[in-house]
Amino acid sequence: MKLISTTAAVILLILTATCNSTSGNDNSMEITGTIEAIQMTSWQYGTHTISNDTSFYALRSAKVDLSEYEGQTVTIIANKIEGYPVDGGPEFLEVEKLKE
Repeated sequence: MKLISTTAAVILLILTATCNSTSGNDNSMEITGTIEAIQMTSWQYGTHTISNDTSFYALRSAKVDLSEYEGQTVTIIANKIEGYPVDGGPEFLEVEKLKE
């Protein structure tokens, strides 16, 4: 009987861990704004920015070529990068995808 209880507990823990790891990132956010290439800044991170009337963020992406969207208003799905902002700069985001 203890073997069945222990096995059931282990399976439950595995399922819980798997569900948590595939449920998404708690830092995930959706932002709509205009993407621009970064020129000279006082902060030294990111390749692009996204801004709208109320928000301004630095961006990078290993999955999306942000230069294809420069000057366009788009909606991104991104995750906050820990340890930022620094040097008086904006929050730093890793863009996962653009919302169609």
